[in-house]
Amino acid sequence: MSTLETTDDAEAVSRRDFMKTAGVVVLPAGAAADAAVGAADDRPATRAIRLTVNGQPVAYEVEPRVTLLDFLRDRLRLTGTKKGCNEGACGTCTVLVDGKRMNACLTLAVQCNGREITTIEGIAPDAQTLHPVQAAFIRHDAFQCGYCTPGQIVSAVACIAEGHAGSEAEVQEWMSGNLCRCSAYPQITAAVLDAAGKQA
Repeated sequence: MSTLETTDDAEAVSRRDFMKTAGVVVLPAGAAADAAVGAADDRPATRAIRLTVNGQPVAYEVEPRVTLLDFLRDRLRLTGTKKGCNEGACGTCTVLVDGKRMNACLTLAVQCNGREITTIEGIAPDAQTLHPVQAAFIRHDAFQCGYCTPGQIVSAVACIAEGHAGSEAEVQEWMSGNLCRCSAYPQITAAVLDAAGKQA
């Protein structure tokens, strides 16, 4: 006789016993709500950050593990900063933090509390005017697929500001953290030198 059949035998398996042996836990009333509260308590705590992004003050609550790249793209919808390797090797996500080049994929948003961030969207002085580096990239056709271009331009702006655009070799050295899978390096180098001369 199957243990699931109904009998008058006191040792027959009850429905509750069967549910327990089948791996289903029967929670007493109110336990489900307590479990839901416990799960919510396991979520990482958020931290308040205040920073300036492209000249605009920003205040946000973020989890400590959120990268600056994800914060910019997912929270602020500034998608000009691209996600490439996501491990700091390609430079596609380059932004300026207090004027210095940083890989946004390796920087936590909470590390930028109180700091000034400039993305590709904030490079030009206004919506109608190109930055000299942007104009030079167009003149020299310094891109092919264009995926790395935002990071290249942001990095080039910093490279020139740092005074590292005096020769082809110097530009190539100081722009080496930004990879172009299409290999438009000669045009990129020419564009940086062109923009450096005009800015000087």
